Amino acid sequence: MTALEIQTPEVFRPLLEPSRYKGAFGGRGSGKSHFFAELAIERCLTRSGSRGVCIREVQRSLKDSAKLLLEDKIRSLGVSDSFNIKHDSIETPGGGLITFAGMQDHTADSILSLENQDWAWCEEAQGMSSRSIELLRPTIRAQGSEIWFSWNPRSADDPVDQLLRGQDVPPDAIVVSANWSDNPFFPPELEAERMFDRAHKAARYGHVWEGQYEPMVADAIWTRTVIANNRRENLPVLGRIVVAIDPAGSSGGDEHGIVVVGRCSETNEGYVLEDGSMSGTPSQWSERAIALCDKWSADSIVAETNYGGDMVEQTIRTARSDVRVIQVRASRGKHVRAEPIAALYSLGRVHHAAQFDQLEDQMCQMTASGFSGKGSPDRVDALVWGLTELFPAMVQRPTREVRRVPMGAGSWMS
Repeated sequence: MTALEIQTPEVFRPLLEPSRYKGAFGGRGSGKSHFFAELAIERCLTRSGSRGVCIREVQRSLKDSAKLLLEDKIRSLGVSDSFNIKHDSIETPGGGLITFAGMQDHTADSILSLENQDWAWCEEAQGMSSRSIELLRPTIRAQGSEIWFSWNPRSADDPVDQLLRGQDVPPDAIVVSANWSDNPFFPPELEAERMFDRAHKAARYGHVWEGQYEPMVADAIWTRTVIANNRRENLPVLGRIVVAIDPAGSSGGDEHGIVVVGRCSETNEGYVLEDGSMSGTPSQWSERAIALCDKWSADSIVAETNYGGDMVEQTIRTARSDVRVIQVRASRGKHVRAEPIAALYSLGRVHHAAQFDQLEDQMCQMTASGFSGKGSPDRVDALVWGLTELFPAMVQRPTREVRRVPMGAGSWMS
């Protein structure tokens, strides 16, 4: 075989040494995924019959996996003759195989199907739960097997950070920090994006581009760890589904919050199905809401009417006259309405069916004293209205029974 030359940025060179655990963390444009994809191809070429698995916490389809990147690397490295790219896997030299999996698809029993793998690459590992990592580690057990992690850190509480950057890092682990400045192949298109974010999105620049933890808000009623641990890919049969709308109070920069939520009658758990929030005219947001009703077979639209009153319902009925509209009005502060719903998350009773970045950003900026972000948390408001409709008992104000007892003769009222 002709010698294969792979240009490797200096920052990743320590990861070329054999080690049980290999990790690369950092921001966008660092080349982490490209390095591990090339490492996977190299391992398959140098170890006949190598079996590997590319893992994500949630993988709805192969579009969510590293399969396309691996295919591109196979072609760009000129080794297409050594691999057989199939619909859902890649056959490797010597009868090996690369497969793709979502950890939430596995149970303690089904995970054993991966025990013959000699490498596993965990992509977007910041989203992996403690359960998933605990299931995976003893499963990848072939002689000389390795487990690789690539991630953009969110919080020191994330299980992958606790494993590879915490106080008790395994002795057989090599971990490197890699950012855009370490990538000699960093393209000018990404440089333009980076400069824009540095100028206009300063609050998130450090996380997105420099691999820093996401900005944490003191006293936040939601945390990213709770949201991530409650994420679910497989949906149960849902008894009720509603589309919740929080129309913007003005035609300025605020968005119209539009969130789809459902409830499973059997488990009494809620599911956030889609964030369809948008900017636009009343006719545009009403059409979006109707489209989401049709998509998810929702039984009603829950709409806040503080701004617009009956005009909100009229706008919706202009788009669809027979849709059921439930009007709600805010009489308490946003954070007061949100706290009972956040409690449901803490109890593990609300799950996100996908990753909703903008919605989750707003959620993690909602504190016990109000919203700490810019503008209005329209996405969170819509979420809260929808889940309040599905879990009314959680948000009912406590009542007290008052009994009037007749007083006998001789009392001061007699």
